[in-house]
Amino acid sequence: MANTYSQIYIQVVFAVQYRQYLLLPEFREEVQKYITGVTTERGQKLLAVYCMPDHTHLLVGLKPAIALSDLVRDIKNASSNFINSKGWVLGRFCWQEGFGAFSYAHSQISDVIRYIQTQPQHHARRSFREEYLQFLKRFEIDHDERFILKDVYQTDPP
Repeated sequence: MANTYSQIYIQVVFAVQYRQYLLLPEFREEVQKYITGVTTERGQKLLAVYCMPDHTHLLVGLKPAIALSDLVRDIKNASSNFINSKGWVLGRFCWQEGFGAFSYAHSQISDVIRYIQTQPQHHARRSFREEYLQFLKRFEIDHDERFILKDVYQTDPP
């Protein structure tokens, strides 16, 4: 889009289905490179990515040529297919439905990148569920905890 200028920084967080620990450390770097490639192919700039065993954080410099939900759908779909093609998990790997998206100012980018890159240290003190709920509260995002991050034992709410 000619004459369109933007500065949109979004941290995206999404979970492995049922928050299972399926993204093993030995596959993390390869999955991150793949996600970087998908993001770049969609014309977006990936500033940081970290795949924990049960969830992933991305920081994207989003250009307005694509809707965020389309980008995340493409990343999740392509990376699921990639992981399944490698046979890294028993059964079928897939991401949980939905995602969290949190916007930042340019002045906050280095802090967010550092936060994403140090995920293992954060999760030594706090679970992914606690972290995610903290994001929702800090960004004042209305939510119903019954629909947040279903685990393998949870049934759908009435």
